Amino acid sequence: MRGLTSALYSVFAYVVFFAAFLYAIGFVQNAVVPKTIDSGAPGPLLPSLLINMALLGVFAVQHSLMARPAFKRVWTRVVPPQSERSTYVLFASLALLLLYWQWRPLPQSVWSLDDPVLSASLTGVAWFGWGMVLVSTFLISHFHLFGLSQGFARILRRTGLGDAAFTTPFLYRWMRHPIYAGFIIAFWATPVMSLGHLVFAIGTTGYILIGIWLEERDLVAQFGDRYRRYRQTVGMLFPKLAGQSRHKGRE
Repeated sequence: MRGLTSALYSVFAYVVFFAAFLYAIGFVQNAVVPKTIDSGAPGPLLPSLLINMALLGVFAVQHSLMARPAFKRVWTRVVPPQSERSTYVLFASLALLLLYWQWRPLPQSVWSLDDPVLSASLTGVAWFGWGMVLVSTFLISHFHLFGLSQGFARILRRTGLGDAAFTTPFLYRWMRHPIYAGFIIAFWATPVMSLGHLVFAIGTTGYILIGIWLEERDLVAQFGDRYRRYRQTVGMLFPKLAGQSRHKGRE
């Protein structure tokens, strides 16, 4: 029963995550979903800014704090180890849903492209970014990253609930963080940039840079010199061609 409960819980957390991810695309792209980054009646500037920054802060704190090894060691005394990742994914998804729900539109225009070709091209770049995010998760074990592998471990009689092995498939040979790079592309590549969208893009990009610093500190602690060499030869968010070729030659 514990194995079945863990499996069902991981499926539930994954469904909530995937719904939040799909909604994020519509939210940022101002398409399909009922509440987008620019929809709704605007309120006073300063209160709206403060609310939006607080919402971004809630997600950033949750996302960073629960990902730290020290927190996990304490947290797994409360939740079963096989459900730790699913719980993290669920809390992150709920923080995103809160952001979508309470986000305050700031429609003031920062830039707007009138040329239909340029506009369509920039929208295409944004969709490329979203695709890059999704593809990159599958390159490093999508189902482990979002807790399904851990949740089904008992049923499938698998051992080892730790972090996935360090590998550098495809895009990871060219940049260390293609998931984050894809998000940055998707958030900034827009033909119509409102003030609210700009606040969102700046806030999330700033968090991504802080998150990379924290994540790489943990990766160095976990993998030691192997990750240090990888960091020296492969670009963080953009390809470092000379370094990439040296890294590839050593694999």
